Amino acid sequence: MAQARKIATYVLVIFVLYTIIDQPARAADLVQVGFVGISNAAKSIGQFMHDLVN
Repeated sequence: MAQARKIATYVLVIFVLYTIIDQPARAADLVQVGFVGISNAAKSIGQFMHDLVN
């Protein structure tokens, strides 16, 4: 199991590096989408907690 996780990690790192080198604009777009998703999730959790307290 540990060996499979290690291989999967290497494959993921190679894929990320390939994407960054091959298509840097697309990689930047994906990072931006990820941060927007995290930001929206944080805002939603904050709104939920606010509504829960009220």
